[in-house]
Amino acid sequence: MTLSSTLITGLSLGCTYALVALGIVILYKGSEVLNLSHGSVAVLGAYVTARLADTLGFLGAAVAGVLAAGLFAVLVERLLIRRLANAPVVSLAIMTIGIEVILQTELTRRIGIDILQLDQPWGTDSVDVLGTVVPVNRLVTIGVTVVVVAAFVAVLRLSDWGVSMRAVAEDREVAELVGLRLGRIAVVTWATAGALAALAGVLLTGAPSAGLTPALSLVVLRAFAAALIGGLDSVAGALVGGLVVGMVEAVVTTYQEQLSFLGLGLSDVAAFLVMFVVLLVRPQGLFGRKVVARV
Repeated sequence: MTLSSTLITGLSLGCTYALVALGIVILYKGSEVLNLSHGSVAVLGAYVTARLADTLGFLGAAVAGVLAAGLFAVLVERLLIRRLANAPVVSLAIMTIGIEVILQTELTRRIGIDILQLDQPWGTDSVDVLGTVVPVNRLVTIGVTVVVVAAFVAVLRLSDWGVSMRAVAEDREVAELVGLRLGRIAVVTWATAGALAALAGVLLTGAPSAGLTPALSLVVLRAFAAALIGGLDSVAGALVGGLVVGMVEAVVTTYQEQLSFLGLGLSDVAAFLVMFVVLLVRPQGLFGRKVVARV
């Protein structure tokens, strides 16, 4: 694999990690919840897409999968998170682990040992980009991510929900005092995060994997690394962190033989090593705000 194709692969992976990390960040900013079930939500969206692809076609099934994941996330917020609104952050995070276990167990039971195909219309086609053969699915992943992120940023900056969410992230108590409807903001935030995770899941099943397996939920680990690298309170940080994780993973995987003196499986931990270094130098992440506690 050439360096240019490696970088394109890294960019494609980074885009999917960035989408999941973006959902993690907006949940933390808008609801103060570290959602550790985010990986299974991605699997849920991809699973619904795979099951409905024959009936609705790929695009229709993908829309249904994204909507299903968004609805599931809203139900989690309404039925569980909202009832424990005053619980410590750690308690809420532990509860999301329980959600992860339950959802992942059910999805594993349904998927079984099979590898579900999503029948993406571009299949395994490749195109020549400046002398480099690039799978179409990677270009689709990059293109879709650019469009979705641009739309998200526009909504975040220009819509009432975006302004309200930023106000809640800045000071939750003041936002409530001025009359912002925190419940409605939370619903939209959770739905958006769930939809982003599902979209990433659908894209990941085609690039680079060959189909859907329950192991897709592990994407949340790299997404959390991306969010921590960029800063848990930074949307821009989630995007940059995702790209960093994707690039590091692709480059280390490509040059694994040359780096064999560092041990086998380096590509599996390289992103986390980068995360540790970043947090040691800048604990709040590259774009995160430093919190100053008054005594």
